[in-house]
Parts: sequence; C-alpha cells; structure tokens
Amino acid sequence: MTLSVNAREATVAVTETPAVISGLPWIEEGGKVAPKDARVLSRLFMDRLRELEEGTQEHQYARNTLIEMNLSLVHFAARRFRNRGSGDMEDVIQVGTIGLIKAIDRFDLTREVEFTSFAIPYIVGEIKRFFRDTTWAVHVPRRLQELRVDLTKGKESLVAVLGRTPTTKELAAHLGRTEDEVIEGLVAANGYVAGSIDTAGTDDESDSAPTYADSMGDVDPALGLFEDLHTLGPLLQQLDERERAIIEMRFGQEMTQAEIGRELHLSQMHVSRLLSRTLTTLRTGLLHA
Repeated sequence: MTLSVNAREATVAVTETPAVISGLPWIEEGGKVAPKDARVLSRLFMDRLRELEEGTQEHQYARNTLIEMNLSLVHFAARRFRNRGSGDMEDVIQVGTIGLIKAIDRFDLTREVEFTSFAIPYIVGEIKRFFRDTTWAVHVPRRLQELRVDLTKGKESLVAVLGRTPTTKELAAHLGRTEDEVIEGLVAANGYVAGSIDTAGTDDESDSAPTYADSMGDVDPALGLFEDLHTLGPLLQQLDERERAIIEMRFGQEMTQAEIGRELHLSQMHVSRLLSRTLTTLRTGLLHA
C-alpha cells in the first residue's frame, strides 16, 4: 500500500505486513525516508511503540525503524562538532545515536512536543559528554574542563570587540573570575590535545630541524649505581678491617683470590669463604635498606 504522509508533500512507499507488524506500515530502509515524512511517521511509530510489549518482534521493529528514520538528527547535531578537538566523526555519530535512542525511549507523546525538539538536546548532550570525558589527552578535573570552554568563548567574544587577543586580566573581568583561576584554566587547557615529541622544536620545518625529543633528557644509567653505592657505604663501615681489605683488593684492585691470600697470608680457600660470607652480609643489608 501507499501511505500518504502529507497532501502537499511527497508520499512514502511502504508495504504493510500484518503477519509481522500489526498496525504499522513496513518500511524496508528507514534511513531513506525523507526528514519531513519521518516526522509524521515517527509520531505513528511512537504511538504504537507504547502499546507494544518490550522484547517482542513488533516492538523491536518499531524501535529500530524510529532510530533509522531519525539518524538525520544525529548527523545534523554532529556537524556542530566537526572541528572540535581530535574526535573521530564516526565515534561522534555513534555517541549521538546513543542520545537518539535515549530520546526515543523517554519521549512522551502526551506532552505535545515535537520529537525533533525533544531529541536534539539528548543527542548534543551525549556528544558533549563524549568530548568532555574522552578527548582530553591529559585527565583534568571537570571544573577545569568546563572553565576551558568558558575561556574559549570569552576569548572569541573579546577578540571580536578588541580586535586582538585579550590579556589575562581582561579575560578574568569578562568572565567574572580571578586572574589566578584564568591562569589555572589556561594551563589546564594545554592538556586537551597532546603534541608529538617528534614535532619541530623551532620554526624550522625542515627534516633536519631539532625536535622536542632531541631536547628531552634520558635516564642516567649511573644513577642506579650511585644509589647502590650510597646505600653500600654505611654497610662497608660495619665490616671489620680484614673484610674491608678483602673487598677493596678483590673489587677495587681487581686482585685474584690467590693474590689476596698471598697478601694476607691466608689460603685461597679461606679467602673464598671470607669473601662469600662478606658479600652475603652486604647483599642482606642492601635488601633491607
């Protein structure tokens, strides 16, 4: 059958399948329904949706068709955010669709409000939450995330009036905040987008230009050794004179156990036992330091 949507507008070709959907036209591809037709059909599907039992095939059809027919609202709302940060538009569309689904589930026909007017705030709110919670390169408190938005809007307003970038003092006066709050917000805004360490650290954009990575420090391999030696010092002082002498000759002068034995008039076996005992004492002390 052909369901007339509006006498002055185009009609939507649909076929009814009573065995599958009782009381609703069968729409093969809801996404191809014109927006004007979708508004009229949405009221019909909304009215029927409230009467259908959740979980049934009929309820699923009505709900899914409503989503498909109104996806244009998601795309309309998402266009407002196409230049917002580094968010992928496909992710934005998916998040906006969640907002659309929430609007469908909560819409009440008895309020006599257009579904479009009801759904857009849900869609936009969901997208804003997505940017607020997931797009910051560095996590900062929500109040600072919201302050960043106020600062951006305030800057745009003042640039239009002053014809230049406003000062911190001017921003603070415009927003009714202290200069310290504005500075805190500007610093936090740096965490919205992370820059690559391979970015050129100067205005020179040639391939040979030094990058930020070139100026970054590295872990000094001797630092760990310094910490170990610093901890080892007091432990060495606790050894007796002969034990310290053996450690000095073995590791300081790199003498063999036989050479140490001749120096101290001890057998090599005795030197080995003394060295093993002393090293065990030092290791135990380092582990419990």
